[in-house]
Amino acid sequence: MIYTAMTRKAMVFAYQAHQGQTDKSGVPYIYHPIHLAEQMQTEDETVCALLHDVAEDTPYTLADLAGMGFPKEVIDALALLTHDQRVPYPDYVRKIKANRIAAAVKLADLRHNCDLSRLEAPDEKAQARAEKYRQAIGILTGAGERP
Repeated sequence: MIYTAMTRKAMVFAYQAHQGQTDKSGVPYIYHPIHLAEQMQTEDETVCALLHDVAEDTPYTLADLAGMGFPKEVIDALALLTHDQRVPYPDYVRKIKANRIAAAVKLADLRHNCDLSRLEAPDEKAQARAEKYRQAIGILTGAGERP
């Protein structure tokens, strides 16, 4: 992970924003964005990975993040990563594909979310969710698109 003032700012803010949240296995949620951030290659990708669920899963908005001084490129990628539930999931994923930062973060996100070993006892719902995410990986990598 790239450690700069912007990355540290994103890490501290993500930790505060997700305080008290846990993932589906009961692990503190902050480990998920940190896991993604560790896989990123650029500072913008790292910052975006740390903040990728803030606007969707906390009271904070993209405007709040922009007001904190995060770069426009990161805010634009976060806007794509924040799923508007009115948009069908495959269409949401296709929009992400056009943005290098958002696509890098979403691929890491999907791969981590497909890892059912994180759950003690994956049920049918978890398996169906993983299959949906595998299809999304196909869209982002081009392996799941039909001509």
